[in-house]
Amino acid sequence: LLVVGGGTIAVVFMRFPMAEVFNAFKVAANAFFNRTASPEQLISTAVEMAGMVRKEGLLSLEEQEVPDSFFQKGLTLCVDGHPPEFVRKLLTQDMTHNLSRHETGQKVWLSIGDAAPAMGMIGTLIGLVQMLANMDDPESIGPAMAVALLTTLYGALIANLVAIPIAEKLELRSGQEKLNKTLIIETVAAIQEGVNPRVMDESLQTFLPTSKRVPADEGAAA
Repeated sequence: LLVVGGGTIAVVFMRFPMAEVFNAFKVAANAFFNRTASPEQLISTAVEMAGMVRKEGLLSLEEQEVPDSFFQKGLTLCVDGHPPEFVRKLLTQDMTHNLSRHETGQKVWLSIGDAAPAMGMIGTLIGLVQMLANMDDPESIGPAMAVALLTTLYGALIANLVAIPIAEKLELRSGQEKLNKTLIIETVAAIQEGVNPRVMDESLQTFLPTSKRVPADEGAAA
């Protein structure tokens, strides 16, 4: 355990700054416990907001609250009267930096998945050396071999049951978050341009798979 666990941690801290390693654990927790809004919900909210703006102007968004903080930030920038180019640039930078943090978290967990089996093999080799050094005691060979092989098992478990699944989960979440935030950026730009809600709905539906798209007539009725 000391060789596999300690060795893996040492390798990761040599590859990445300490702050990024600790941040990777926070990112992993967010990936599992924080639910992101579905694109369908965001599109429904976007069309509703566009309808309000068409009727009452941008100031009608001032008291509106949406569950997504990124969406709320975009609406606040609209209400504050910032130019569309500035709003798009600011939101795009925010999305890029956030996805970059997720990517770093993925790299940290992939590094753990890469190092743990290697450390397990090193632990096994150390155990085999100790076993071969005591060949004059046949009764100790079996238990020594079992302990030596356990380190390989620990390394494989850490990699395949913990690190690699978390890295893949982060990759999935990053893809979902990128889709949502791109959709929100396009929504905010369309609201500032005063795009017709029906046209906005048709445009945003392209972010969804074909099987999940709602026909324009049904979307308007909803």
